[in-house]
Amino acid sequence: MRDYVEIGIGREARRTYDLADISLISNRRTRSSSDVSTQWNIDAYTFDIPVVSHATDALATPDFVIEMGKQGGLGVINAEGLWGRHEDLDGAIAEVCQNPGDLAVLQRLHSAPLNTELLSERISQVRDSGVTVAVRVSPQNAREIAPIVIAAGAELLFIQGTLISAEHVTTGGEPLNLKEFIGTLEVPVIAGGVVDYTTALHLMRTGAAGVIVGGGVNTNAETVGIDVPLATAIADVSAARRDYLDETGGRYVHIMADDDLTSSADMAKAIACGADAVVLGPLLAQAKEAGARGFYWPAVAGHPRFPRGVVEYAGTLDFDLDAIDESGEPTLEVVLYGPSNEPFGQLNLVGGLRRAMAKCGYTDLKSFQKVGLAVR
Repeated sequence: MRDYVEIGIGREARRTYDLADISLISNRRTRSSSDVSTQWNIDAYTFDIPVVSHATDALATPDFVIEMGKQGGLGVINAEGLWGRHEDLDGAIAEVCQNPGDLAVLQRLHSAPLNTELLSERISQVRDSGVTVAVRVSPQNAREIAPIVIAAGAELLFIQGTLISAEHVTTGGEPLNLKEFIGTLEVPVIAGGVVDYTTALHLMRTGAAGVIVGGGVNTNAETVGIDVPLATAIADVSAARRDYLDETGGRYVHIMADDDLTSSADMAKAIACGADAVVLGPLLAQAKEAGARGFYWPAVAGHPRFPRGVVEYAGTLDFDLDAIDESGEPTLEVVLYGPSNEPFGQLNLVGGLRRAMAKCGYTDLKSFQKVGLAVR
């Protein structure tokens, strides 16, 4: 039963929970972490680990996306970021990092015209490496950009904003009906973000292969007052999936949790609430392969009129000195698989997830979604 509280005469609000408010319950026979499988799949694509990178230039250079694929995860390219706007991608990213307190720099770099040939060339470079190619477009630009990135080699299309719905209505323009649009595409679509049951169910009915819960690391709470705690949001969207599964006679839609996940414990709790995979941002920014080398910003930080994110340093010095490269940064492999002597779950993320599953007695991700939970 949902928990509502009266916040004033005639006005109620629902009590909700964030990941920090819950804890896993270990009430089964424990297992060895070496027996745990973290493999997951979406449509025809299988991945060794349930880790997806947030679509931001702070992470996704061609080298980073390729390395994410080699490490068993999925790197996502932001088609509307700097990839198709600046020939010198590394130089543009470096300029942002040199001016972290000045969003005007990022906005100026994002205002450059989109060179679709340059964007296609860089997407093709990733495709030629043999890893799965995933590209993000915004709902408002999906019609124009999606065919370009698909032609360049995108195999998974992310239609993503901080919050979206199945149909975007605008005065004086043609609304984007995702069901009609997705039906015209030849690649699987992952859509989001959403934070509630109803919107998630509507998105599932569009034919999306996956739904993103949350909007990444952003300032929505400070700018628009929307900040639904992630544990409740994932659980609600998972309930929508169960109902949609019954409605369709068995069509399963994958759930990806995209929020401010700060540790391997957050990853485990997100999956326990019903997510199939997690979308990571600042945790992956620690890696030497990340484009901004420790700095991080979400895609919406570059919005020309209303940015909802900041450029900040997300790196850490608390890593295993025997497992870093000469530049003094942990490799992506260390971030994901260790070894680590950092005790707060910011390195060896997959190892932390495996141990959480094993301690609770589960050996695969799907069954781990049934683990017991407690409110702290």
